[in-house]
Amino acid sequence: MRVVRNFLLVLVAIIIIGSIGFSLWLRDRYVVPILTYHHVGVPSCKWRLNTVSEKSFDYQMNFIKRHGFQVISFDSLVRGIKEGHQFSRNTVVIQFDDGYEDNYKYAFPILKKYGFPAMIFLISDIINSPGFLTWDEMKEMEKYDILAGAHTRRHPYLPELDLMRAQDEIVGSKKVIEDHLGHSIDYFAYPTGGFTKEVKGLVQKAGYKAAVTTNRGKNKFNMDLYEIKRIHMNNTDDQYSGIVLWFKLSGYYNLFRHSRKCGVSQHKGFYE
Repeated sequence: MRVVRNFLLVLVAIIIIGSIGFSLWLRDRYVVPILTYHHVGVPSCKWRLNTVSEKSFDYQMNFIKRHGFQVISFDSLVRGIKEGHQFSRNTVVIQFDDGYEDNYKYAFPILKKYGFPAMIFLISDIINSPGFLTWDEMKEMEKYDILAGAHTRRHPYLPELDLMRAQDEIVGSKKVIEDHLGHSIDYFAYPTGGFTKEVKGLVQKAGYKAAVTTNRGKNKFNMDLYEIKRIHMNNTDDQYSGIVLWFKLSGYYNLFRHSRKCGVSQHKGFYE
């Protein structure tokens, strides 16, 4: 009996020490989750994987509000990373890619209701086209701290372009958006998350303060401001009592997902 009792005591001690060690290891690997959306509205067959219904989007925003998460602007996140700020474990950033019209029609009223800031990365040469935002809609949203970033001129996969064309997409997008909105555009999103060392250099040279990808590259902890990873959101994240949503909001999601090669095209189009 004494042997069994001693074995159990040792086992409990190992579990406790292991748990403390894992907690300490995990603590230093927290990353502010950047939730990224594309379409908000009625899911279609074509855009099913990158559409969150209006009801699900409202649920997810309500979940964030109800559970005391602090939604900060992307600019605040970048400044905090630069300054070595330790963000609280309930911090979150909200972003949208491409600039679809449904962002204004469905997402904007919900963001206003909860008072959340956000950023929308615009494909500059497609804005004002059918199905996309207008410049006036973007200007209206900016009054409520929903700000614009650049997402190239036409949404090409940048690693497949020669550097002159890539530069035109990166620099040209910034200029077009700045000309229409009348202020500096400081942040860039790589289409489909794809970049190379050369593309990243062009983004830096263009004067952007930071750039975001998806799950590309090795920058798991978002210390490289030109390879910031984000979390793709979808219409099923609020299922199973919000377990998936909890995980994505935890700040440890990057630790457990597979990183793709940053210069390899695995998805072409507006979704990754």
